[in-house]
Amino acid sequence: MLTRLLLRSGPALPRLLTKPPARFVSQSKPSGAAGSAAVTELHPAAEQAGHGEVSPYVKNPNYHGFSDDPVVDEWNMKVGFFFGISVALVIGGTYLHYLPDHGMRQWARREAERVIQQREADGLPLIDENYYDPSTLIMPSAGEE
Repeated sequence: MLTRLLLRSGPALPRLLTKPPARFVSQSKPSGAAGSAAVTELHPAAEQAGHGEVSPYVKNPNYHGFSDDPVVDEWNMKVGFFFGISVALVIGGTYLHYLPDHGMRQWARREAERVIQQREADGLPLIDENYYDPSTLIMPSAGEE
């Protein structure tokens, strides 16, 4: 809900920044000399506050933050997004996809599946109770230590 509201008000944000200050008119009856000013300003205007700087949104409503010149700003935005999205994601994703098998995990999986198929075809159990052939092991004699 909040995201939808922010997306709808996003394009209007530059226009909101350039509107004149809001004014409110009191509906109550004035009471004395102090109440004669029915119009009050919520925000003072930039000229009254002594600020001479103008927001970039006033000069360029489609301001992207790259440059004060609207043409350069749009060009830099397009180039930045091209390299940031297209090049980084496409070339970066391709590079990551074609990296070699770290730790040989894929090879180990294929080798285990091959050994399982071979043992099933020979009618042997998948795991033997003796991992090594006992006849090939050299055991120390009982008197040696």
